[in-house]
Amino acid sequence: EMEAKYTKKMQALRDEMDLRRKTEIHELEERKNNQISELMGNHEGAFGAIKNYYNDITAKNLTLINLLKEQVEDLKKREAVLEKEKAEVLLQNKGLTEPLQEAQEQVAELQKKLVHYYRDKEALMNSKAHLKITQKELKDLQWEHEVLEQRFSKVQEERDELYQKFTKAINEVQQKTGFKNLLLERKLKGLLNLLEQKEVELSEVITASNLDPSALSLVSHKLEDVLSSKNATIHELQLQLARVCKAHNDMLQTFKAKLTTFGIPVDNLGFQPLSFPFPGQ
Repeated sequence: EMEAKYTKKMQALRDEMDLRRKTEIHELEERKNNQISELMGNHEGAFGAIKNYYNDITAKNLTLINLLKEQVEDLKKREAVLEKEKAEVLLQNKGLTEPLQEAQEQVAELQKKLVHYYRDKEALMNSKAHLKITQKELKDLQWEHEVLEQRFSKVQEERDELYQKFTKAINEVQQKTGFKNLLLERKLKGLLNLLEQKEVELSEVITASNLDPSALSLVSHKLEDVLSSKNATIHELQLQLARVCKAHNDMLQTFKAKLTTFGIPVDNLGFQPLSFPFPGQ
């Protein structure tokens, strides 16, 4: 019973589902037919519009082709005219080629001259500037030359004056030192002679008196004291003579140095300065 019941229900459900499927299929076919009709209408409208558009374009293109044909004819006529003018221009160019070449060569030459001109102009400006600087340096050197000449004249005067003073001074000093040295040498010789004479006299006195050794020793001591005093005097005189000779030689060296400073040769003095040797040399 249950199987029969459910079989019956299944059959009823199948019938219902078949009816629903048929209904849905019918609705889908109607919608499809409506869409096809709509699409066909749209396509016919679009096709008419496209047909009208291309008809217009075709008409315009035919008009444009006719216009272009006329323009081509005009262009051909103008091309013929231009070819004729071109031939005439070529003939003129042949006649103008040589003058043009000459003109180009002249332009190249003039450009070279222009480059040299600018270069010479710049060199001239540099030379003028250098000339101004040189002129200024020349004026400065002339002024320095005048100042140096004045200073040289003044230095020459001072040199001549110093030369005269030094010459006079060296003559006076030579005379004084020579005279003083001569006196000191004579005095020294006199003292030495006197000492030798006294020693001889003392020897004679001692020999003649026959003194005893004690008295002889006393006399000898006194004599030695006298001799020591005389030797001290001789030594002092020798020191004075050495100081005078050194002062003379120092003065002579200073004089020569001054002559060298002022550019005066020693040979121009007219005499040969003498340097005194120190005692014992």
